Amino acid sequence: MPKFKLEYLWLDGYTPVANIRGKTKIMEFDSFPTLDQLPEWGFDGSSTQQADGSDSDCILKPVAVYPDSTRRNGGLVMCEVMLPNGEPHPSNTRAGIPDDPDAWFGFEQEYFLYEDGRPLGFPKHGYPFPQGQYYTGVGFKNVGDVARQIVEEHLDICLDAGINHEGINAEVAKGQWEFQIFGKGSANCADQMWVARYILLRVCETYGVDVEWHCKPLGDTDWNGSGMHANFSTKHLREVGGKEYFEKLMDRFKENMEEHIAVYGPDNHMRLTGLHETQAIDTFSYGIADRGASIRVPHSFVNADYKGYLEDRRPNSQGDPYAIAGRILKTINEVAV
Repeated sequence: MPKFKLEYLWLDGYTPVANIRGKTKIMEFDSFPTLDQLPEWGFDGSSTQQADGSDSDCILKPVAVYPDSTRRNGGLVMCEVMLPNGEPHPSNTRAGIPDDPDAWFGFEQEYFLYEDGRPLGFPKHGYPFPQGQYYTGVGFKNVGDVARQIVEEHLDICLDAGINHEGINAEVAKGQWEFQIFGKGSANCADQMWVARYILLRVCETYGVDVEWHCKPLGDTDWNGSGMHANFSTKHLREVGGKEYFEKLMDRFKENMEEHIAVYGPDNHMRLTGLHETQAIDTFSYGIADRGASIRVPHSFVNADYKGYLEDRRPNSQGDPYAIAGRILKTINEVAV
C-alpha cells in the first residue's frame, strides 16, 4: 500500500492579511485519497496567532483535496480551522459563506514578482519604461525570462491538480502578472484560489523570488495596483435576471458599500483612487463595460435581458476570497426573488 505525502493547508490568524500555512502528513492508501478518507489533524495554534500557549490545540478539517504533481504520491489538502469543540475558529472565514451550490465565482488574481526588494525587471535605481508595453507583453524587454518560467510552471502544476485555472497574462505594470480561477459552488472557487496561491509561493521558492500580494506596492506612483476582481452569478442571475432585479441588486450593493470594502482587502484606499481603472473607494457605481466603475456590467449581460454574470472590481490582490464570496452572497440574499 503506497504512502502519500499530504500537505495540509490552512489560513493562520494574522490580520489584516492571513498567511497560508502547510505541514505534511504521511498516510497509506490504496490509491489517491478522497476527501472523506482524510482525517482531521491538530496543530499548535499558539504559533499561528490562533490560540494561547496554555490552550493551544486547534483542528484542521479537510474541505478539498488536490493531487500534487511536484511530489511522488503528493496531495494538497485545503482545510478549515476548527476549535476543539467542533465550532469554527474565529479566523475561519470559510465557515461564514452562505451555502449556494448554484453560485458561480471567478477570481482574477493580480500580483507582482519581487526580487531584491523591487519588481522583476525594474532597474536597481529608478523605473523602467512607463506602462503601456507590458500588458500581455511578449519579449525579454517586456517580461524577462524568469517570470515566464514561474507563471508557466505554476500553470502546469495547477492544471495537474485539477484546479480550474482559466488563464494567465502579463499585467499592466512591469513585473506584474495575473491568473484566473473559476468554480461552481459558494466556496469552491475560493478553495482553489488559496491552493493556487500556495502553489505560486512554492514555485517562487525555487527561483529565489517573492510574491508581492500588496494592492499598491509601488505606492502613490503612476503604476497600476493589483486587484482580485470577483466575477459572480447565481442561478437567478443566469436564468431569470431582468433589469428590475438588477437595479434592486445594485441598490443593495450601494447600501452595503462599507461592508464590502471592509473585507475586500487592506490598504484599498491606496488602490481605489478613481485612477488606473478603479472607482474611488468612497463611491459606488456601475456601468456597461466600464472598468472605472465599482461593478462592471458586461455587454453580454445587458444584451441577454440582464442575465449572466457581473464583475465586482473592488476586491484587491490581498483580499481573502472566502470573505469576498461570503459578503457578495450575503448582499445578493438580501434581494427578494
